[in-house]
Amino acid sequence: MPSKPITAADAYPLIFAVIRRIPRGKVASYAQIAYAAGLPGRARMVGRALADAGGAGPKLPWHRVINAQGRIALPRSSEAYVEQKSRLIAEGVLFEGDRVSFTRYGWKRGSAPVLD
Repeated sequence: MPSKPITAADAYPLIFAVIRRIPRGKVASYAQIAYAAGLPGRARMVGRALADAGGAGPKLPWHRVINAQGRIALPRSSEAYVEQKSRLIAEGVLFEGDRVSFTRYGWKRGSAPVLD
């Protein structure tokens, strides 16, 4: 059964509230954020919310959201990729190649899945 439509105006505050709860030195996947916000299956909406927010200043730790493979979801050659990786490293998150271990650094929030 398809999910009922939800507007960005309704969803974004829910998404941002969850992202603000990710602790320093931890990461979460787009799908995990969607699930925790009550929007299961809407990982792409989380990505769109972050893109539309444009970083939203220091109160939104956007850098703690990565894809389900443990990778930063931005082009490696972009300034935003470098900034996100630098912020995570500054918080003590270590990369293995271009991945972050969810086992070690994943936000353990209830039963929210890492993957959709």
